Amino acid sequence: MTEPVRPADPVLVVDFGAQYAQLIARRVREAHVYSEIVPHSLSAAEIAERSPRGIVLSGGPASVHVEGAPSIDPGVYELGVPILGICYGAQLLARDLGGEVARTGRGEYGRTDLDVVDQQVLFGPAQPSHQPVWMSHFDTITAPPAGATVTASTPDTPAAAFEDVDAKVYGVQFHPEVVHTPHGQEVLEHFLYDACGLAPGWTMTSIIETQVAAIRAQVGDGRAICGLSGGVDSAVAAALVHKAIGGQLTCVFVDTGLMRQGEGEQVVETFRRHQGIELIHVRAGDRFFEKLAGVTDPEDKRKAIGELFIRVFEDAAGGLSDAKYLVQGTLYPDVIESGTKDAAKIKSHHNVGGLPDDMDFELVEPLRALFKDEVRKVGTELGLPDEIVWRQPFPGPGLGVRIIGEVTPEKVAMLQRADAIVREEVKSAGLEREIWQAFAVLPDIRSVGVMGDERTYGHPIIIRAVTSEDAMTADWARLPYELLETMSGRIINEVAGINRVAYDVTSKPPGTIEWE
Repeated sequence: MTEPVRPADPVLVVDFGAQYAQLIARRVREAHVYSEIVPHSLSAAEIAERSPRGIVLSGGPASVHVEGAPSIDPGVYELGVPILGICYGAQLLARDLGGEVARTGRGEYGRTDLDVVDQQVLFGPAQPSHQPVWMSHFDTITAPPAGATVTASTPDTPAAAFEDVDAKVYGVQFHPEVVHTPHGQEVLEHFLYDACGLAPGWTMTSIIETQVAAIRAQVGDGRAICGLSGGVDSAVAAALVHKAIGGQLTCVFVDTGLMRQGEGEQVVETFRRHQGIELIHVRAGDRFFEKLAGVTDPEDKRKAIGELFIRVFEDAAGGLSDAKYLVQGTLYPDVIESGTKDAAKIKSHHNVGGLPDDMDFELVEPLRALFKDEVRKVGTELGLPDEIVWRQPFPGPGLGVRIIGEVTPEKVAMLQRADAIVREEVKSAGLEREIWQAFAVLPDIRSVGVMGDERTYGHPIIIRAVTSEDAMTADWARLPYELLETMSGRIINEVAGINRVAYDVTSKPPGTIEWE
């Protein structure tokens, strides 16, 4: 696999844990500056190889006073690259560069009033001298690094922000990346534009231009095939590759039998008739059900589906003997969650962890560096219709990971109908754009019920609806009771075999969005 071409002048976000790094990276990108997340274990030489224009040290759950607390190679401070520390990252800067981080016994959590005492770089003249910020720390920076000036304080944190313009070192104890810090994005942009000297040039147009050039360089005059799943990611990947190499791309839609209700027909209609892309439609439901017979472990299901998916591709490519490239809609969160040397594996994503070792294709992954909202913007820029761009995310293994336990045609049919009802009612309520995902899950249990004065022993359906920006974190959606009541009534009345409906009120973390 060829690594995706990355824009020059990146800002590296050093990950010290939790979800802070992902959110910071998104905020940097919202300032139209390219960012990447890197582990704190990278050496100074490895960081220098990436030629960063700025480095952001993220927050994290640890204390700098705890033995074994995460740190960075001290050589990073000698690279001459502007560094911004946020919360834990600011405390690390203070500890390593001659400041003081004290255990005062009084932390700050939630909304805090910040007083700006010196406007240098991070706090511009347009910002108020007294402003609310969001704090989440127990240790406190009581003295800034040697040579740095305190530029803001709170009643409990004497050095809530510090700056050393000559040494290119900046730190804030608060979290500028969260929405609860109203002027936080301005602080980040002052660092990016003024401290790092960057321009806001990373746009959807530049992303498309960069990836089109990269695709052409990788594929040359070869032929590529793309697996269309019906989801946003594969659709945008296909459109982007088609823009780059035109007729050299053939899309293969593998109908696994695990799609949402009616989606197979919609995929064929959209891409074959309206987008003008060559499309091979493979109906392979029977093969997938045979492969999944008796399989109950979630990881085994994902890998079985992923491997068969590729095998079906290889079969479909029989008439395309010169097809050497496989296009996939792998996203940045997929890569992070599937586990790298700096991130523990949460689950194997179909686009990443389920590929067989003897795969015959070289991967083309033009979206590998993007978050979901960025992919939607690219899709719009490429002219894809809203019904494709704004389609709710759908896992590569499809309903196979929304059925707990063994996957059978009967269970799929039951879940398809229940899931369709959930999505229909969310759309009717006008909540489609507010909800990141809303779907049904079929667990591997049965419960007793009463229907028509008769005892039933049927399956429950679990409704899962979440709000999110990029799927890295998510909160359960506070759907109106009336909407939940309508969903429950319709599912029980219209889907045979279902006698109970439950609603999942778990956020991510600790849960994941999907059940498997």
